Amino acid sequence: MSKGTLFDKVWDLHTVGTLPSGQTQLFIGLHLIHEVTSPQAFAMLRERKIKVLYPERTVATVDHIVPTENQARPFADSLAEEMIQALEKNTEENNIRFFNTHSGNQGIVHVIAPEQGLTQPGMTIACGDSHTSTHGAFGAIAFGIGTSQVRDVLASQTLSLTKLKVRKIEVNGDLAPGVYAKDVILHIIRKLGVKGGVGYAYEYSGTTFEKMSMEERMTVCNMSIEGGARCGYVNPDDVTYNYLKDKDFAPKGEKWEEAVKWWNSLRSDEDAEYDDVVTFSASDIEPTVTWGITPGQGIGISESLPILDELSESDREIALQAFEYMQLQPGESLKGTPIDVCFVGSCTNGRISDLREAAKFAKGHKVAQNVKAFIVPGSERVKQQAEAEGLHNIFINAGFEWREPGCSMCLAMNPDKLQGSQISASSSNRNFKGRQGSAQGRTLLMSPAMVVAAAINGKVADVRDLEVN
Repeated sequence: MSKGTLFDKVWDLHTVGTLPSGQTQLFIGLHLIHEVTSPQAFAMLRERKIKVLYPERTVATVDHIVPTENQARPFADSLAEEMIQALEKNTEENNIRFFNTHSGNQGIVHVIAPEQGLTQPGMTIACGDSHTSTHGAFGAIAFGIGTSQVRDVLASQTLSLTKLKVRKIEVNGDLAPGVYAKDVILHIIRKLGVKGGVGYAYEYSGTTFEKMSMEERMTVCNMSIEGGARCGYVNPDDVTYNYLKDKDFAPKGEKWEEAVKWWNSLRSDEDAEYDDVVTFSASDIEPTVTWGITPGQGIGISESLPILDELSESDREIALQAFEYMQLQPGESLKGTPIDVCFVGSCTNGRISDLREAAKFAKGHKVAQNVKAFIVPGSERVKQQAEAEGLHNIFINAGFEWREPGCSMCLAMNPDKLQGSQISASSSNRNFKGRQGSAQGRTLLMSPAMVVAAAINGKVADVRDLEVN
């Protein structure tokens, strides 16, 4: 088993005890909740007459079901209105901090916690959402959990978990122009597989990650779950501390200096032992696009789609399903594939740096006819900052719709959905069948810059060929 890694240190520091099952009872430092997986959990507490143990350690927002065109209340979708009302009631009754719409702090749960400094190194973090791994970018151990576990954390501030093995994923070198953090994680998942991380925590290291901004690191950690890993993290460093300093909930004054000293002590030891080590070179990564029905079915933009006979027997069956569903042919190029909808946003790529990069390529261009393209900021703060920088005008002038914050078309729980067999270029994290709202809808995952290139060209294109004005 691993030894001396950040994962081991944080796990040991938060261990309450060992249960008869052999699992660890782990204390959870920060619990994030939203409107989808929390109502049933609160209902279960009421049935048992149990109070929330540490309400100050839980923070709520609304993100999955909020419309991004018109957020006037009551919501047009009666179920969505019912869910937000339930969250309002539950947070008020239990004295839980809630960032509601129009509060100035609302947004996607995995965007608002980092931007406000709630997420910090050395924490254990849980949320009823699979992409909680995002917070590992800060050197935290963050898990997505189910509704019954949301109940457990509300009631006891602990979870029963089996300790994971640790795989070190090292990427070294400089990323070429047009290649982004999204391409890095799609490349890793492609190489290791969507089940390659089962039973593991991923530690991302190497010069490529060291040079990434915090928001880039969040993009990578966000999709750890898509590679089967329960969590993914980056050791905290000066990049982490510079991002966190002066954030709303970050330590201040002498407490800040003490915190940094402690955070540094949590970094994986130089002689740390890992259960597995995998190494990649940044020079091997190009703009990457998924073509199939899992995040692991991706290719570099200059590559052709795989030939079935060249795939392993285990990959052949899912590839055959993917080709049939996506209406693509083995051996052909993905470039030039017509696109109907283009979406920039989500907890993967809805932060200010994502919007800045997208705007850089959108400026001076026009969205192709017959393409619906829209930009959804990850939070109210991101939206405010983007508008202060004039990014929204660049998008609007180019023909993109400028929306309100929310999860939007990442998943089919709000009005932003594909219709029929439309195909989308999406900066989100999942391309499963029906993920974006239509049983026949098709999703191609890519970086925000690549989404803009697709929107302007009306088809899958290489962003490196797009003129920057």
